[in-house]
Amino acid sequence: MTVIINSKPAIKEVVADLESRSASETTESPRNVNNIKKQGSHIWYILSSNSVSLIAFTLFILLVLLAILGPLIVPYNPLATSAVDALKSPSWSHWFGTDQLGRDVLSRVIIATRLDLLISVTAVAISFVFGSLIGAVAGYFGGWFDKVSGRFIDTIMAFPLFVLAMGIVAALGNTVENIVYATAIINLPFYARVARAEVNIRRDAGFVHAAKLSGNSDFRVLAFHIYPNTLPPMMVQASLNMGWAILNAAGLSFIGLGVRPPTAEWGIMVAEGANFIVSGEWWLAFFPGIALMLAVFTFNLLGDCLRDIVDPRQRT
Repeated sequence: MTVIINSKPAIKEVVADLESRSASETTESPRNVNNIKKQGSHIWYILSSNSVSLIAFTLFILLVLLAILGPLIVPYNPLATSAVDALKSPSWSHWFGTDQLGRDVLSRVIIATRLDLLISVTAVAISFVFGSLIGAVAGYFGGWFDKVSGRFIDTIMAFPLFVLAMGIVAALGNTVENIVYATAIINLPFYARVARAEVNIRRDAGFVHAAKLSGNSDFRVLAFHIYPNTLPPMMVQASLNMGWAILNAAGLSFIGLGVRPPTAEWGIMVAEGANFIVSGEWWLAFFPGIALMLAVFTFNLLGDCLRDIVDPRQRT
């Protein structure tokens, strides 16, 4: 005996399900567009209402463009030497003058932007990832991991951070990679402490209990429900640490433990130019020092700008 199954109800259910999904997608896409527009308008409101934030954002864009387009816009080869052009003061042909080897200072300042930003971004990214993970796990689970990680962070903070970076680079060797590692290690405690405090506050919140009752594991709750809420304050901390990372890399190069000559780097250029200030060649240290100051100044102001952007009280 054959049984004939009527497939029309099943087909109708599939069609209805597809229609409901397409309807939900069509309603969600305008909603996502509206959210993007609201975020953009909020960012523009912060930048337009605060001239300092606008200046910081403009300087940040300028630094990024110089780092990306630097090799294409420099007027001279930053490594090319010329005994005839040695120690020339700023002029129309050499806006920032030349150094003791006849190299164009403007070209070297522009080229150094990429290296210093690369060191700072890489170091801050490493310390951000590992520090936030250590702090999040310690703040959520507590126990022996919280105690061990807490003592590890306290040990790092017990040393003067720049002296600790000097010791790490001196032990491992003064290469760009070791400068990045040293800078990441001394910045790690900041993110670990911020992440631990933020997670510790939120682990008993109502939405966390609701997520657990829905069947989510502890790691899923931590990764998808609690950790994203710790990102705004750590983003502000990351911007502030960017300036400190640039200053740390330049300081290591200034004392001879950083990037080696003839590589163009702001700290090396300031160190080399300091020997000629007494004899009157002020531009050798002045212009790299100004570039270093503006970079640190930009990231410090950018931290305040990010704080205003992620602060819900600033939304209108």
